Amino acid sequence: MICDERSKYKSWSALKKQMNDLLCASLKDKITYFYTSYHQVHNAYGRATINYEKKELVAFSWEEMYKQEWDVSASVQKGEAVSYERLEKEQWMSACTLCEGDFINSVTIYLKTDIADALYSDNYLLRIFAYMDRRVGKRTLIRIKDDVEKLPDWVKQFYRIRCEADGIIFPPKRITDESVVSLTRGFDNELRERMN
Repeated sequence: MICDERSKYKSWSALKKQMNDLLCASLKDKITYFYTSYHQVHNAYGRATINYEKKELVAFSWEEMYKQEWDVSASVQKGEAVSYERLEKEQWMSACTLCEGDFINSVTIYLKTDIADALYSDNYLLRIFAYMDRRVGKRTLIRIKDDVEKLPDWVKQFYRIRCEADGIIFPPKRITDESVVSLTRGFDNELRERMN
């Protein structure tokens, strides 16, 4: 689980208000953050989501915490040195195996992190929050495009949503000479078949 001394919080409603205040104008009332903790249940399990136009794009729940514990247990059984940081960076972030605790900790860390650092963070949740932040402008979004292409799809979707909301349209990938030659050969072969 993502943990940091900066990640302590008192009230989800206060955090949610801060996060909503940071949303860019084009995503206001379209992106919503949800978090709940079931206090009546043992260990106060919970659930968190990020929604776009009332559709759940990504969810974080207590079930993922058990998957994380399973990964740690498997590493111990193999006799490997266990590092939560290594597992988080190499496995959990890219596969989105994150629990509601990871979400809430990331929100609190984000609110205390410089926006430029968040855009290039190893914590993909910080990147997502930064992509939707009003402090990130169109030029920055265009500049980070190549870096975003290397990220998992669950992260890229938020970048695409922000770009579309702000009217940023990227041209299709450049057609190379090789692809033109390949297309021409296919057309020539088809034309020869029709003539015969």
